[in-house]
Amino acid sequence: MAVVTAGLDEQPPSGGVVAVIEVLSGRLGNRFTTSAPVREQHGNTLTWLPNQPPDAVAFPLSTQEVVDIVTLCAQYRVPVIPFGAGTSLEGHLNAPLGGISLDFSKMDAILAVNTEDLDCTVEAGVTRKRLNEHLRDTGLFFPVDPGADATIGGMAATRASGTNAVRYGTMREAVVNVTAVLADGSVVKTGRRARKSSAGYDLTHLLVGSEGTLGVITDLTLRLHGIPETILSAVCPFETIEGACNATITAIQFGLGLARIELLDALQIKASNDHSDLSLEEKPTLFLEFHGTPAAAREQVEAFAGIAAENGGGKFEWAERAEDRNRLWEARHDAYWAARAFRPGADVIATDVCVPISRLAECVEETHDDIREMGLVAPVVGHVGDGNFHVLPLIDMDNEVEVAAAGKFLERLVERALAMDGTCTGEHGVGSGKMHYLRAEHGTGVDVMAAIKRTLDPQNILNPGKIIDLG
Repeated sequence: MAVVTAGLDEQPPSGGVVAVIEVLSGRLGNRFTTSAPVREQHGNTLTWLPNQPPDAVAFPLSTQEVVDIVTLCAQYRVPVIPFGAGTSLEGHLNAPLGGISLDFSKMDAILAVNTEDLDCTVEAGVTRKRLNEHLRDTGLFFPVDPGADATIGGMAATRASGTNAVRYGTMREAVVNVTAVLADGSVVKTGRRARKSSAGYDLTHLLVGSEGTLGVITDLTLRLHGIPETILSAVCPFETIEGACNATITAIQFGLGLARIELLDALQIKASNDHSDLSLEEKPTLFLEFHGTPAAAREQVEAFAGIAAENGGGKFEWAERAEDRNRLWEARHDAYWAARAFRPGADVIATDVCVPISRLAECVEETHDDIREMGLVAPVVGHVGDGNFHVLPLIDMDNEVEVAAAGKFLERLVERALAMDGTCTGEHGVGSGKMHYLRAEHGTGVDVMAAIKRTLDPQNILNPGKIIDLG
């Protein structure tokens, strides 16, 4: 990728950015660009929010290069926006104040795998799929799977989750420690490889979920798990959303070892049938997976089949062959693209909330009522095992009535989740898209967050305009 200067139709950078661009273009050569298409790509990808590109994009190779870039940007008060794979959904990657995007695609080394300790250390640009391919012959795997082939650094920054969370947890549980570059260019390593520690503040989990606003994560140590002896996947349609949710709650209360339990509503099933060449009944449907020994996994399948039947479940089909399981879960992970293809030309507003599982059926049903009342096309998918669900309104952005209805719908969705003692985002993160909900959710806790931000980043150069508005 060659270094190019801004085109005639581009806004030239101003102030200290000019000096930073001049220095970095000399230092990094073809790993630094001001190309308009590259900048636009790094300003916004899978979100309906307006594109706000950075002034330039840098591709560091090491923690030391990140230190050098951040130190230079701090000198000129130029924003720094970390970039992983571009799969975030709430405007985390936008550069509302301009600045330098740090693309970690070249920092993709797997530094160590400690099989006896069930952990590994990777650079921030390693993707989850590549990590699991590397681990396959060790008998271990990394379980957090947000669907997209996101980078590990980005997943930690947004505290990502996924279909395996009901059994294996989220990035909060998966990260042992991180190395991060702070706003003044100093480097902090937040812990050692010990499985637990009572030594000092929990800096690891301060940075996990901070979305690049407190530090730039450059490498991480992760917990790994043994690949299960037997994996069985299944699908089960239900007459109602309530029946599917109640079956989930009962299974969890009974202590079934569910590894995955996903809900797709009837509209999402229709979209997924079309996109992924499936032939499922167009009803609310659970996708499930069971891990364990051969006997234990089959016992779990049989137990859940009985629970499903008691809650209006239909024909229960299960798959043991890897190719059948992979086809099923690929369809689930492709739900976003299936929804997008369902209404060509429409933009997708991918959003999520999370509520206590006892309120999940009620929350989804009321959400469906809103969708019908407002005349929207909006499939629903959910990680029902932990009360998290996603809504994918398909909106014609040239239709003012639809855009207004979508805005009202999003407000009501979050208000409903908070009224049920839930959260405005279960796993997508805050970014710039959900900043205005934090006060309603956290109250004075937002002031504590702002105080931490000001202490660690007094110049507000680390991903400004995300999570906390410092004014």
